[in-house]
Amino acid sequence: MRFGGPLPGYPQDMSDSNTHSTDGDQPMLGAAAPDSGSSTEKDPEDWVTGDEPMTGAQKSYLDTLAREAGEQLSPDLTKAEASEHIDRLQDKTGRGAS
Repeated sequence: MRFGGPLPGYPQDMSDSNTHSTDGDQPMLGAAAPDSGSSTEKDPEDWVTGDEPMTGAQKSYLDTLAREAGEQLSPDLTKAEASEHIDRLQDKTGRGAS
């Protein structure tokens, strides 16, 4: 058994084999956002599924936030409405601060 050197058939520098080529025009994950002023976050009113009932995760989190804020909310909110309440209640309760 041989130790201390590259194995036959494997590149000398493994980092070379782990790089990916790109055409340079495609944005990469983790890359700096373009300075176009646009945001990747859509307004909840523009969501295609925004009028569907809120998800179980939204309902659970909203219940926690509403209790902390001393508010009551309808259990029949849409995904978009729930998202807007979550943003508002995070600001109110300090949970949205990073």
